[in-house]
Amino acid sequence: MEASFWHDKWARGEIGFHEGQANAHLVAHFERLALPPGSRVFLPLCGKSRDLGWLLERGYRVVGIELSQVAISQLFEDLGLAPQVTTAGALTHYAVEDLDIFVGDVFALTAEALGPVDAIYDRAALVALPPQTRPRYAAHLVEIASAAPQLLVTFEYDQSRLDGPPFSVAGAEVEALYAQAYRLEPLGRTAVKGGLKGKVEADDVVWQLVPR
Repeated sequence: MEASFWHDKWARGEIGFHEGQANAHLVAHFERLALPPGSRVFLPLCGKSRDLGWLLERGYRVVGIELSQVAISQLFEDLGLAPQVTTAGALTHYAVEDLDIFVGDVFALTAEALGPVDAIYDRAALVALPPQTRPRYAAHLVEIASAAPQLLVTFEYDQSRLDGPPFSVAGAEVEALYAQAYRLEPLGRTAVKGGLKGKVEADDVVWQLVPR
């Protein structure tokens, strides 16, 4: 999708993808990553997700990247935090203790700017990207995060019945994108209550990606 698509979504408040509480899969499965408190967790395309606050409350350090300035302004307002704002190349860096957020294009984020991370949590990034962009994204994520362990949430549904985003990403595609760097372990599948956007039956699928 073009950047303007997401900027317009945030500007109009059309953020049905935003959950008002921590994601159920994160709550249920995050402990499988076996990360001690103080570990640093990377959330790509994080929006103003409540998942960031959930992780911070449990003693983790968090780093994210998000295209929308509006989303990140709202995130820090929701958290009641006043970040220090600096420039990091083509990105803007918002920082408070234990939380770093970069605003801009995910493909402009370098390993140097990101810094070391102990795990990746991808709830809404891979599924937000069209098919032609996903291979580039997956390769970029593996490169900048040094193939850190990953908890990945996808959707599966009949793509012919509904345009993305969020897009359907089948298990075979997850395998094709990540099998070279990771061993994939499916953790669970849950029907989306009421269907995706109320229009089509869909499943939430959660994966653990274990570095090879």
